[in-house]
Amino acid sequence: MAENKIKIVVPDQQRVGKYSNAVSVSVTQNDVVIDMGYIVPGQESTVEVVSRINMSHGTAESFLKVLQDTLLDYRAKAKGGRK
Repeated sequence: MAENKIKIVVPDQQRVGKYSNAVSVSVTQNDVVIDMGYIVPGQESTVEVVSRINMSHGTAESFLKVLQDTLLDYRAKAKGGRK
């Protein structure tokens, strides 16, 4: 059985990305909202939201699995490459 290939296209204005050093997650009956933020140096009580992601519970569960698998793979490769 052939796998479906999905091409991910990042628009030019988003290629640089946003830096985040804080995250907040809110869950309702229908949605999961992730706020990615930046803690302003010298103003640790202030978090500036740089991106908000709204998703369904199913998408959030898929995201969680992909993120976990990717981090575990990275750690395994990094650990194996050390001498």
